[in-house]
Amino acid sequence: MIIELHMLQNFAPSCLNRDDTNSPKECEFGGYRRARISSQCIKRSIRRDNNFASLLETRGGVRTKRLITQIVKRLNDKGLKDDGIGKTVADVLKEGGLDSQNGETGILVFLERGALADFADTFQKRFEPLAKGDKEARKLAIKELGDILAQSVKAPDIALFGRMLALKPDTPFGKNSLNVTAACQVAHTISTHKVGVEFDFYTAMDDLKKPEEEAGAGMMGTVEFNSACFYRYANIDCAQLKKNLGDDKELTQQTVEAFIRSAVNAVPTGKQNSFAAQNPPSFVFAVARNSGTWSLANAFASPVRVGDSGDLVQKSTDALLDYWGKLVRVYGDGDIKLRTAFSLDTLEIKGLDDAANLEGLINRVNQAIAVDC
Repeated sequence: MIIELHMLQNFAPSCLNRDDTNSPKECEFGGYRRARISSQCIKRSIRRDNNFASLLETRGGVRTKRLITQIVKRLNDKGLKDDGIGKTVADVLKEGGLDSQNGETGILVFLERGALADFADTFQKRFEPLAKGDKEARKLAIKELGDILAQSVKAPDIALFGRMLALKPDTPFGKNSLNVTAACQVAHTISTHKVGVEFDFYTAMDDLKKPEEEAGAGMMGTVEFNSACFYRYANIDCAQLKKNLGDDKELTQQTVEAFIRSAVNAVPTGKQNSFAAQNPPSFVFAVARNSGTWSLANAFASPVRVGDSGDLVQKSTDALLDYWGKLVRVYGDGDIKLRTAFSLDTLEIKGLDDAANLEGLINRVNQAIAVDC
């Protein structure tokens, strides 16, 4: 089963996600400039939300280049104080195929948090022969470390977002199946309407400046910002998620629920101290289907325009649901098992289950995946 999530979220003036020039990210869509929030930014906001973060406290993954220092720290905690610990760890990992420089691995290693302790245990039980360069000890240790890397993927965030370790295939580690196919897709968020960039000119006064000194600000500058109603889309392949989690049905259901809650709560942190654009979604629409996926972004190929009647959010909702109806009419809805939504405004739409609120939507999704997950 595939779960799809469609949302409309109207943000007040903000600079939620910046490019390399500190401008709000944009893109061209339908021949018009749109505000954009990157997929990576949205996924980070989801991972950092309390609902998802609490699920990851014990079973979550960790991305790091500091694998060596983390192993050394754990070995020190176990009583090993040898000055050459770091070098021994680095040498063994390098022989396995994971290069390092200045104590950091050459790539970000994404693994289940508990695997760090497993790495330390492997080094502890045969540290002396490893430090002396014993070939047989290194061979056994590298085999164990490779197995740990291969098995350290049963974490909700790794299962959802996937893992790629760019290791040479002819190395001991590289020969293992270390990459994980992501069970979740998150689209770049785009505005439903065309957007231009605005500039906030600011000044800061010197509080200790004497009255008789030259008038003027202590500093001045500009901050670019925009305001937009965004369309957000994500989907989860429950079968792939369950496979990635080692066929753990309960954890699969917990992960889907945590993802939905956190996706609804996700607000990027960019320039929030300056703008405080803390605006929750105005419309959330969830779909459960046996196969196929439909992004509804093309509902906004022609930008939404505000006229005499209706506001931007209302017109965006109407455009989205009108496009959904067209897709159903042309392609059918035989594979669709659930379509449920809630809105800040009252919805009376034929064929759409009104969930009333977030809890109602999550309950309906849980019931759908309980049957097929």
